[in-house]
Amino acid sequence: TDWTAVNEEPFLSTRYTIQDLSSGDKIHVRVKAVSASGASVPATLGQPVLIREILQLPRIRMPRHLRQTYVRRVGDAVNLMIPFQGKPKPEVIWTKVDQPLDTSRINIRNTERDTIFYIREAQRRDSGKYELAVRINGAEDKATLDIQVIEPPGPPQNLKLVDVWGFNVALEWTHPMDNGNSEIKGYTVQKSDKKSGKWFTVLERCTRTSCTISDLIIGNTYSFRVFAENACGLSEKAAVTSGVAHIKKTKTAYQPEKIPQRDMMEPPKFTQPLTDRTTTRGYSTHLFCCVRGFPQPKIIWMKNQMEIREDPKYIAMIEQGVCSLEIRKPNPFDGGIYTCKAVNPLGEASVDCKLDVKGKI
Repeated sequence: TDWTAVNEEPFLSTRYTIQDLSSGDKIHVRVKAVSASGASVPATLGQPVLIREILQLPRIRMPRHLRQTYVRRVGDAVNLMIPFQGKPKPEVIWTKVDQPLDTSRINIRNTERDTIFYIREAQRRDSGKYELAVRINGAEDKATLDIQVIEPPGPPQNLKLVDVWGFNVALEWTHPMDNGNSEIKGYTVQKSDKKSGKWFTVLERCTRTSCTISDLIIGNTYSFRVFAENACGLSEKAAVTSGVAHIKKTKTAYQPEKIPQRDMMEPPKFTQPLTDRTTTRGYSTHLFCCVRGFPQPKIIWMKNQMEIREDPKYIAMIEQGVCSLEIRKPNPFDGGIYTCKAVNPLGEASVDCKLDVKGKI
């Protein structure tokens, strides 16, 4: 029944630590508010407090795979067990952005040695940083769990058929409105001719929002569509061109009386340069550029300033001024700077691009 003040002077904080207590004792605690008029009626804890010694400080043993962002797909279950240590049994507290968890979606089960974090069907709103705190009588350890819930992206936007020339078509589009909560890795471009109605992939993992499709067949009419891709896979829907591309036969007329031969002579000039490409190991890729000149220039392909000679890995072609180099099933050693050089008696010109070959995911 004897009450002893543990602080000599009143203080303004609403938190206080009582120190130097003996392990095993049971104490009653009460608090009074003090003003210039005197002290209030005390507020007393309903039960006595048992003083327990911390036999082992709290420590969270976060598994290695949870120390980085934990990625799951929408609809997947999230079932994580995080062990910890501490004696006596620690208090376990989960929060998200300093707020308690939504228990209608997230289930937490604690034992003396671990805590289990469970979501039956993950949704994108479950993404974020969760903080775990383990406490024993003022001693505390904290850890952060970063969860990212992803799904396939939406389709690309504003797909346009920009130009049709020779056997070639130029396309442009913009990024999808929804990236599926994951970075867009690239785009897959497909073509379909009116005769068969079947879709064929012409480009995979295109990292730009434009492309040129070559080697189309004279007389065919083509439609095109583009899928977006993230870590979850391809978009469920594709952007489809509103118009079609009809590949017509190019007609040329030679009129020597109107076009003297000297006016036709022209040194090589590239009308469309090579573009940097990134491809995946084992997937054949093509490099394209366009050149004009008369007489028809001789085309020389080089890799890292070394001429590419008769190598079965490479297939070089030129049609209607479109120069192409196919690199069959490249590996990382095939990456580098590729140069296309055009030479005729009036001069020469060259264009470069960088090819990066990445390993398979």
